[in-house]
Amino acid sequence: MKFLFSIFCFLFSFSNPDISEIRKLYPNAANSEVTSKEFLLKLSDVTTESNKTLVAYKGSAITISAKFEKKISDKIKNFKEGAKLVELAVVSEPNNIEIRLIRLSIQENVPKIVKYNKNKKEDATFILAHYSEQSNALRAYLKSFIVQSKSFSSDEKQTIK
Repeated sequence: MKFLFSIFCFLFSFSNPDISEIRKLYPNAANSEVTSKEFLLKLSDVTTESNKTLVAYKGSAITISAKFEKKISDKIKNFKEGAKLVELAVVSEPNNIEIRLIRLSIQENVPKIVKYNKNKKEDATFILAHYSEQSNALRAYLKSFIVQSKSFSSDEKQTIK
């Protein structure tokens, strides 16, 4: 019985990726197809029932994978699938600042023709309003995004500690 429990715990640990590891991979996931695939693989066991932050990261991984598809139809399919997961996460947890950051980072980086950019101002405002309430680790992560983001003014970037 203990043996079965040990196997279950071992397998369960692989099904839930470590959020700190995912945060490290995310900023560079779009830099290469290899990195994109590694990022998506880390999130492969995440389902719509999983932690909603991980669902949003999986959605972002799928949208990033669209960048490396050869056929336009595959690009569109992957992007829509990924955006749908991100939006599911936002609807499920509208006050989750990390999910808002994920959506904002996608909307900043997709071509305007995709028309997935309607929430940039809303998400940037939300992030600034709730930044100081976050843990030190999450604030550091948010700050690294904010300082390079096009959605925040120089004055707004200066207010981030």
